[in-house]
Amino acid sequence: MEFKDSIKTCLKEKYASFSGRASRSEFWFFYLFGIAIYGVCILLAVTISFKFLWVLGIFALGVFIPALAVTWRRLHDINKSGMYFFLPVPFAIIEVILNSLSSSRGTNESISILFILVDLGVMLYLLILYCTDGDKKNNRFGKNIYLKKKKKRKIKATR
Repeated sequence: MEFKDSIKTCLKEKYASFSGRASRSEFWFFYLFGIAIYGVCILLAVTISFKFLWVLGIFALGVFIPALAVTWRRLHDINKSGMYFFLPVPFAIIEVILNSLSSSRGTNESISILFILVDLGVMLYLLILYCTDGDKKNNRFGKNIYLKKKKKRKIKATR
């Protein structure tokens, strides 16, 4: 999938679609788009006026659901539940609770560091999943999205 196609798919065609599958290119191009817009808004805010932070906030609100949806569909492409996205959440909550307890009671910080490391490990696992090649066959979340591309390429090659 091309850059423009991935933006169009995520923002227009599948804005809040959590079903189906998303290829690696669709996922990564959409996140590249988001990072580029964030970077431009921050650069404008720092160099011209901090009023551009409002634009960043509005963009973040508008892109939150499509970003979550494309992540959900990306996990479906590798035959994983979209709920895997929330794997780091319990560890982050425990870490916040331990940090608040350690500041008030002076508890052991090594447990807090352990949960930070576990949380980072889970995030690394998710990054590996996002980079993993999708299933080349039908899975429980939808039909093979890669088969369609091969047919289109063969048709173009014969013309």
